[in-house]
Amino acid sequence: MTSAGPALRLDGQGKPLWLVCELTYRCPLQCSWCNNPLEFGSITDELSTEEWKRVLAESRALGSLQLGFTGGEPALRPDLEELVAEADRLGYYTNLITSTVGLSAERLARLKEAGLKQIQVSLQSHDAATTNALVGAPVHNHKIEMIREIKAQGFPVVLNIPVVRQNIAHATAFLELALELGVDYVEFANVQYYNWALVNRDELMPTLEELKASEAAINAFRERVGKKMTVYFVIPDYYNGRPKACMNGWGAIIMTIAPDGLALPCQEARILKGLDFPSVRDHSVEWIWRDSPAFKTYRGDGWMKEPCRSCDEKEKDFGGCRCQSYLLTGDAANPDPACSKSPFHHMVNQAIIEAHRPQRNSRPLVMRKAGAAG
Repeated sequence: MTSAGPALRLDGQGKPLWLVCELTYRCPLQCSWCNNPLEFGSITDELSTEEWKRVLAESRALGSLQLGFTGGEPALRPDLEELVAEADRLGYYTNLITSTVGLSAERLARLKEAGLKQIQVSLQSHDAATTNALVGAPVHNHKIEMIREIKAQGFPVVLNIPVVRQNIAHATAFLELALELGVDYVEFANVQYYNWALVNRDELMPTLEELKASEAAINAFRERVGKKMTVYFVIPDYYNGRPKACMNGWGAIIMTIAPDGLALPCQEARILKGLDFPSVRDHSVEWIWRDSPAFKTYRGDGWMKEPCRSCDEKEKDFGGCRCQSYLLTGDAANPDPACSKSPFHHMVNQAIIEAHRPQRNSRPLVMRKAGAAG
């Protein structure tokens, strides 16, 4: 399969160019593929406004340029405008990653005045019934209303579509809606299987035939509309034979700060047992990035096992995803099972077979609720 958008490779020159601020794990939606931890309900001690401001300043001093406010639902934080304004003052390019729940025309105007530069909205279908069923809340119409309002107030809009078995056939209808709404970028993000998505993997995973049909529809649309809208297609690595270049390498250009202050190389990394991830409440951002053992563990290629260590593609995919390796094999240093060269690749192949076994009994999706996956 080929990507419907350009690949991204960046040399951060040792700087955390992208700062991801997970302001809260609270969210009114119940998405069954949520990348928040399964135990999110027990993580309630959120950083204060002043603590976040210190993180923003220290990260900017290290060279961070792009800032994503995410969650959970970041709009549930009443200090969102204040944090956006501080980030803008510091010189960040700010992006809000939102379900739109908690936003209104008035609040969007305040965020615009505060200096917010871009908004990424998640949308699960072109029709209300599918969206509302997938997220467990009647929010589709509000999402559409807010996308129109976001465009009306002059924000660039990225539409993020989490692709699962339940909506993969909607590609053309999605794109026609996005075109009508005036969306600037559309990202078809085939769901990756961590946390809640891993719990629901058998129910969420599309077939290869469905993926190919979706990709063909996207390519046909792109040829028809040209440069009116940019469309990305995030390839599912279970079917690709090669792992994704996760985070452009561990601790290379991205730093995530969780709601409770834990500093992570990616949003999923707190699942990794045996790594002591530091908190911004206890250490400076500079020490965490440059010197903490957790951020240094999988940098470079010295940690790699064979066949990764001698692979001529290791500088392309950085050995794949440490979290996926841990979740599937129990050892984060193992070669990513998504890679066809990995001795663990059979685990991915077996997962595909199991998800589409004709005699398999389907079950209801486990929706994102505190304690639901325990």
